[in-house]
Parts: sequence; C-alpha cells; structure tokens
Amino acid sequence: MKLILSYMGKYKASIFFGMFLKLLATLSELMIPYILEHLIDEVVPLGQLEQVLVWGFLMIVTAIVTRQLNVWANRRGVENAHNVSYDVRQDLFTKTANLSGSQFDAFGLPSLISRMTSDSYNVQNAVRSLQTMCIRAPIMLVGGIIVTMTMDPVLSSILCVMVPILTVIIIGVSRYGIPLYNKVQERLDDVVRIMRENITGIRVVKALSKADYEKRHFGTANDAMTKSDIRASTVMAIPGPFMQTCLNTGLTLVVIIGAGRVNDGVMKPGVILAFLTYFSMVMQGVMGINRIFMMISKASASADRIGKVLSAEVDQRVLSPEEARQPAGDEFIRFEHVNFSYNAGGEVADDAAFAGEGREQCLYDISFVLKRGESLGIIGPTGCGKTTVVNLLMRFYDVEDGGVFVDGRDVRTYEKDELHRKFGVVFQNDIVFFNTLRENIRFGRDLSEEALRRAVEDAAAAEYVDSLERGLDYQADIKGANLSGGQKQRLLIARALAGDPEILILDDSSSALDYKTDAMLRRAIFEHHRNSTTVMVAQRVSSIQNMTHILVMDNGRCIGYGSHEELLNTCPEYREIYQTQMGAMA
Repeated sequence: MKLILSYMGKYKASIFFGMFLKLLATLSELMIPYILEHLIDEVVPLGQLEQVLVWGFLMIVTAIVTRQLNVWANRRGVENAHNVSYDVRQDLFTKTANLSGSQFDAFGLPSLISRMTSDSYNVQNAVRSLQTMCIRAPIMLVGGIIVTMTMDPVLSSILCVMVPILTVIIIGVSRYGIPLYNKVQERLDDVVRIMRENITGIRVVKALSKADYEKRHFGTANDAMTKSDIRASTVMAIPGPFMQTCLNTGLTLVVIIGAGRVNDGVMKPGVILAFLTYFSMVMQGVMGINRIFMMISKASASADRIGKVLSAEVDQRVLSPEEARQPAGDEFIRFEHVNFSYNAGGEVADDAAFAGEGREQCLYDISFVLKRGESLGIIGPTGCGKTTVVNLLMRFYDVEDGGVFVDGRDVRTYEKDELHRKFGVVFQNDIVFFNTLRENIRFGRDLSEEALRRAVEDAAAAEYVDSLERGLDYQADIKGANLSGGQKQRLLIARALAGDPEILILDDSSSALDYKTDAMLRRAIFEHHRNSTTVMVAQRVSSIQNMTHILVMDNGRCIGYGSHEELLNTCPEYREIYQTQMGAMA
C-alpha cells in the first residue's frame, strides 16, 4: 500500500477535497432517517400541514444535496484514480524501457504486460475505493451507531453486539487475501504468456495442426488461474453471507423488540422506522468495509508486483573514465577477450539469479577490431552467439569479463541515449508499428523528405513503396500484417539507414530477401554509407563475403577470423559453409 499512497500524495489536495465532499454527503445521508423520525413522531401529531410540508421539503432537499455531493465526490474520485493509475503506468513503462537485458529476461515479457495492465487496473480501483468507500463505510458504521444510541440504547445494543463479531471475521479473512491474489496474478502471467505465444505463432500452430494441443495447453493454464481466482474470491467472500444473516436477524429483532417497546409506551413508532433505516446503513458500512478489505488485498498484491519493477536497482550504471576499462588500441569498435553468460534465473525477486547462480555461458574469449568505415560479417550456426555480440555492442547486457569499446571508450561510460544514437539497427524479428510507412521509417526523428526517400531507395524498397496507392503514407497494420516478409525487411532496413548512422547493425536482415535484392542492398550500403561501420549477422556467405572482416562462430567461440579469402584457406568450417551454399570448391 505504500506504493499506492506515495502516488496519491501528488494529488492530495484534490483527494482530500473529494473525501471532504464524500464526508458531507454521508453526514447528509445520515440525517434523512432522523428527519423522518422527527416528522412522524413530532410533527405529524401536531396536525399542522404547514409544518409537515416544511419538514417534508427539508427531507427532499437533504436527499437532493446528498445525491449531488455524492456525484461530485465520485467524479473527483474517478478523476484522481485515473490520474494515479496514469502516473503508475507511465513510470512502469519508463522503468520497463530502461531495464537491462538481464532484468527484462528475469521478469519476463508476459509478467511485465500483466503488471502494466491488470495490476495497474487493480491499483486504479483501489485508489477510487479509498476515496469513496473508505469515507462512507466507516462514517455509516460509526455515525449510525452514535445516532441510534441517542435514539434508543436498547435497540442500539443489537448493533453493538453484531458489529464486533463481523469486524473480527473480516480482519481474519483479509489476512489471507494478499497471498491468494498474488497467486492469481502469477497464474495470469502464465495465461498471458501462452496467449501471446499462440497469437505470435498462429501460423505454425495451424500449419502443424496443433490447435487442439495448444487449446489444451492454454486450458490448463486458464484452469489454474480460474481455480486460484475462485479460491481467493471464495475466501474473501466468506463475510458476505454472515453479514446478510446478521442484517436480516437484526432487522427482525429491531421490529420485534421495537414493537414491544412501542406497546409499552417507552418508544415512539417513528423510531422503529428510523432504526430500520439506520440498521441497514450500519450493515452497509460493515459490508463496505469488507469490500474495502477485498479491494485493498487485491491492490496490495498488484502494488507489490509493480513495486518490484519500479524498485529494481539500476544494474547498468554509467561508469566514470577512471572506473572503466581502457582499450588496448584506438580502433573505432573493439572487443577484447569478452566472456558473457545470459541470466537463466527466474523472477527478479530471487536475487540468486543476479549473484551468478543458474547462468548459462554464451560467449568465450571473443576479440575483434574494426576501424571506422570497415565492416564485419558474423556467421555461424543458430544459437552460436552471433546476436549476443550485437547485444553487448549496444550494451543491452554487460560483459562478465573483457571489454567492449566504441570510439575509444568503454561502452559502460556512455549514457544510453548517447550510445544508441550512434546506431542504425535491424534486429531479428524486428517490429513494424501500426503506423504509416513514413512514420515507421522516421520513427520520431527529424528527417527530411529527401533523407527518407534516399533510405527507401538504398533499402531496395522504392519499387514496392511507389506501387502503393498512398506511397509512404500507406498504413501498415499491426506487426506489418499487410506487408510481405520481404517488404517488412526492406522497410526496417530503410529505418536503420535513414539516420545515416555511425554504426549500422544488420542482424539476419536479409533472410527474407532474394539474392538480387540482397546484392542491391549491399551495393547501396557500400556506395552511399561507406562512412558507416557495418556489422552484419547473416546465414548466407554471399551476404558477408565482401566484408572487411568475417567472424566465424560456433558454440560461443571464435573459430575463424579474417577476410573471405583468408578464411577459405584457414577455416575448414567456413569453407564447408561456402561449399554447401555456393556449390563451389575451395
């Protein structure tokens, strides 16, 4: 709850004003039964129509005022709740965007999505409830008991007996609410993960006729989440039937005992009517408190999950030049004896993952240098560590041993934006956003129309872009669903080239291109971006054979380094790849 309260602090003036309105509305509502009792027992027996009309009018005005104050208070509560949840989501989004690669892997994408959506929604509901129910319910409870005590202590004793019993039940049940709702959100993470995987891989699922298999897989996760939710809701709903039973029993006792006291002449009839209303109000207050505990239990579980992300310490701080490693040479890009392991741990909450336990070695003693304007091709079997080299170069992860240097500086001495502005990148499985082709290429950068057009031409995308009715203003669907694989790749390459980057990263970016288009792309990069230092991860020898340097990798190790001609003579593995793909003899 500390997290929720800290975000509410920004809007404390508005929140307190809304709570004050709710207080006035509740006090006004408590006056209505009292006015009714006075009207029946004191005014009506006088037989004065004017007095009856005056008190009747007062009762109507009080009801109208109560309604209007509730409207204003609820409106203010909803507005404040939306503002708080907006801030939570903004901070959560910003924090998520700045998580290191290891932290992102540890939390997991499905979990981050559910924290951004369902968890933040639970926080929003809690903030709204805290401003309304947390005022109305206690005031109804305490105020109703106080007023009834002044009217008739005997009947009020019925409330004084029932309320403590219900309060103990509510507190006892709520203790189990937070861990139960935590379990629900964890199960929801699994559901989101499976749903995302199946939506992303729907073509594979259909192609292999595995729809029924995935349906059962999803059903298992969905069933686990449903059972967890039912268990949590069942436990938290235990007080409800007790409250309803107490309400009905109390009302019955009020009528029976009240009728006897009226018959004995110690109480007036109007008191019974008012008392029935107050009894309902008090029970509403108790049930409201129960709902508050349910809401807070759920929100506390969600806030705890959100807090784990927001409180995650920065594990990639910017180093001072004195703290950083110094390069052995002045080349533009330099890898020196780099070793690296991916975090194979689970939740971030388990600090063992960050202490080095459960880690999977990925790179072993990788070294290479590139002068400004030179190019590097990286080739090797799937899973050998090619993309990991790119991830380390851009400091998505930090090396365990060795050093990565750009422009004579350890990458750890750069601010992230300063470092990343040097790059134009096309990643594996890169994304086309739901926007126009123009904005997908520009991507928020201040680029001229000429620069955009040149990037499209260099990416060999001009022909298909010009064939579209709206050209660069053509609307791409989510993930570029209305574009072919080759069209998407050329669009992504155009995005990378548009900023004329110092370092161009192409990670398996030509896999969907035919050999002719691939050759046109490489020629355009050589002719128009010769000042860019290029790193290309590829499966085709033809894509990298003209690179200044070629790094051949296998199982995280460098098994060959040099030019195409040198590797044909010195690296049997590279020669085998070349012969297989090109049908040539070394």
